[in-house]
Amino acid sequence: MDAKTPAVPAALPAPPPVLVLAGPVTREEVRGLCGDVRRLLAASRARVVVCDVGGLGPPGLGAVELLARLRLAAVRAGGGIRLRDPAPALLALLDLVGLPFETERQPEQREPPARVQEAVEPGDPPL
Repeated sequence: MDAKTPAVPAALPAPPPVLVLAGPVTREEVRGLCGDVRRLLAASRARVVVCDVGGLGPPGLGAVELLARLRLAAVRAGGGIRLRDPAPALLALLDLVGLPFETERQPEQREPPARVQEAVEPGDPPL
């Protein structure tokens, strides 16, 4: 590279495609959602599809079957799925049936820092 050629910044990888699951999902809808996963993987050339399961509803065997079928469709298409916003009960149920899933990390929600006390209380030991 010479002094006249500007440096080109490295491109950041594109975020993975997201499939939002709103439930409850019927058995008839599962086939279409599996096709959606395959199409998202093919169109984006991503290795993973993020499945937003926050609106899936209460966890049950229907949700487990849906996620198992989506995972199978993704694996057959050469990718995988990652869960976004899963309820703790859904994760526990998936673990119980032997289907652990990768999940997206959510930012921790912390309390704002407490105010610093400037005054010294009588009887406090010196630092």
